[in-house]
Amino acid sequence: MRTHYCAELSSQSVGEEITVCGWVHRRRDHGGVIFLDIRDRSGILQVVYDPDTKESFAAADRVRNEFVLRCRGRVRPRPEGTINPGMATGEIEVLGLELEVLNESETPAFQLDEHSEAGEDVRLRYRYLDLRRPEMQDKLQLRAKTASYVRKYLDAAGYLDIETPTLTRATPEGARDYLVPSRTHPGEFFALPQSPQVFKQLLMMSGFDRYYQVARCYRDEDLRADRQPEFTQIDIEASFVEPDDIMGLIETMLQGIWRDLLNVELGQFPRLTYAQAMQRYGSDKPDLRNPLELVDIADLLKDVEFKVFAGPANDAKGRVVALRAPGGAKLSRKMIDDYEKFISRYGAKGLAYIKVNDLAAGADGLQSPILKFLPEDAVAAVLERVGAETGDVVFFGAGKAKVVNDSIGALRVELGRDLGLTKAGFAACWVVDWPMFEEGKDGRMDALHHPFTKPIGEPDEITRDPGNILAQAYDVVVNGYELGGGSLRIHRQEVQRAVFDVLQLGQEADVKFGFLLDALKYGCPPHGGIALGLDRLIMLLAGADSIRDVIAFPKTQSASCLLTNAPSPVDEQQLRDLNIRLRERG
Repeated sequence: MRTHYCAELSSQSVGEEITVCGWVHRRRDHGGVIFLDIRDRSGILQVVYDPDTKESFAAADRVRNEFVLRCRGRVRPRPEGTINPGMATGEIEVLGLELEVLNESETPAFQLDEHSEAGEDVRLRYRYLDLRRPEMQDKLQLRAKTASYVRKYLDAAGYLDIETPTLTRATPEGARDYLVPSRTHPGEFFALPQSPQVFKQLLMMSGFDRYYQVARCYRDEDLRADRQPEFTQIDIEASFVEPDDIMGLIETMLQGIWRDLLNVELGQFPRLTYAQAMQRYGSDKPDLRNPLELVDIADLLKDVEFKVFAGPANDAKGRVVALRAPGGAKLSRKMIDDYEKFISRYGAKGLAYIKVNDLAAGADGLQSPILKFLPEDAVAAVLERVGAETGDVVFFGAGKAKVVNDSIGALRVELGRDLGLTKAGFAACWVVDWPMFEEGKDGRMDALHHPFTKPIGEPDEITRDPGNILAQAYDVVVNGYELGGGSLRIHRQEVQRAVFDVLQLGQEADVKFGFLLDALKYGCPPHGGIALGLDRLIMLLAGADSIRDVIAFPKTQSASCLLTNAPSPVDEQQLRDLNIRLRERG
């Protein structure tokens, strides 16, 4: 039906007779000449109809926005003074010779151009309209190009694209499973995979030593701007590798994506240990564009009478930090109060601060409600350690280490943005040497990554002192987002059993993972891998605020689809077939 996409035409096409198909993006009537901006996935093209083509001109006069048209015409240069440098086709236009209305359209629920002010709920309800917008077209085309780049890169590196099941059994991977009732096995359930983790390890045991998959995964968890109940990950696994092999593969791939798709040099990826990241940034996914750092000051405040600081300073599980914000003395009291409310979300009970109005004036140049509780020499020592200067504000965090890290780490991000300190562009890094376990709320140990991560140590060391065992794990972080997490995997049965023992899985280990434990007995090779979040990767590349803007048909924050009204009730016969009876929640 067409000879070209709209944006394929340029000044090189002048004189050609062409046919394009698309939607009416905008219609303008200028003194008897009708201008139609025709839009397809490639871009927008201006087609001009004048009264000389009576039938086509009459049709053009009737069309409205979002009508679907087929336009035949001749490419010509735009008249002098009408060139639009903001359009890819801004140097040309098409003199319309024929026009066919392929379908009409009702008035859309919202504008489909850069002036659209529709709320997200309306956009998701009419997603098929929202996806017509050039902005959304660009994002989804970027997604397709990125996925294609990844496949070509991994194919060239000798990796095999192998599919793994999406109907499997429930496994403990940190979130609730989506369960699928079995009709043929009454009372039993499949689970949708949270990741292909176990299957890709089984592929390593099967001799497929380089595997990848652009995999759909499912997690029934609370949603955020960068999470969805169903998501896509770039899943990679290889045998006979060390961490440097996987990290080198991913680093080169990401540098290539940024270079080829954005024309941006991503640069080198510095490596931080988990301990360094938490100490300096209070986060295991630090945004290195932000120069602010947390500074430990517990040793300076251990002996002060102010218990808010002295208590955590003398607690083995406590932490006391200072965060210097250059130029922050200009912050109003209301802004500081807002920051205090902000960090309360993370369990912080308050936000102490000192404004440095005039460093040379000593105590007289400082402003803070906590100065009366602290000796001048302790305050001077803190200011010296953080490198405070006139015009700065120094914030303090004190309490349990986790609360301090979470709250002041989050404050660091807010201050970097609000004070204009966070640079534009991209900054990537690796976070390595993770703890293998962390203490859960019930006092039991949880795997910080997952229970198949390879710990550094022998089985007796792992069970004797799990809190001090490190894992051969590595996360890649870009602009404060965890883009992917990976590790070497356990390839010895006795080590896997030791990890299950620390997690107190007991007989559950054999029930849920007996097949894996058996497979580990038959010559499992050393192996490792990584999984990258494709949705999050595209969000960063596109400069979007939410992964919902880079997924064709996303769910809302309540895990529902406004377009199809899913989830929805099913009829009684379907429930009977699945041996399910509904009951009201008591």
